[in-house]
Amino acid sequence: MEELTLTTPTLLFSAVSLILLAYTNRFLSYAQLVRTLKEQYIQKHSDVTAAQIDNLRKRLYLTRSMQVLGISSLFLCVIAMFLIYIGFHNTAIYVFGTALLLLIASLGISIWEIHISVKALEIHLRDMEK
Repeated sequence: MEELTLTTPTLLFSAVSLILLAYTNRFLSYAQLVRTLKEQYIQKHSDVTAAQIDNLRKRLYLTRSMQVLGISSLFLCVIAMFLIYIGFHNTAIYVFGTALLLLIASLGISIWEIHISVKALEIHLRDMEK
């Protein structure tokens, strides 16, 4: 196995930063959608709107988990870099490995959230077909 150097964890910085930006944009669009759905639900108590609200609640919690795992991954990358800098190479390898696992978990939850988002669109399509 090659030795872990300072440049290895830094390679994740741009990738994780872009992923976090995408997660934040997703969260902001959900916040706007929550406001819109709330107004619709106040005006007319619809089963479709209620289903969308339930779906959106799940998606918000998943997005929060994605963000927490992504930020934790980035945090552990910084810790791994510090450990490499001070000479704790073996510990840095495990910390960096954990950061990679957290990033994998974040991406996995993202796939799950996309699956739920498709269900939300299916609710709209079914409503339009009626």
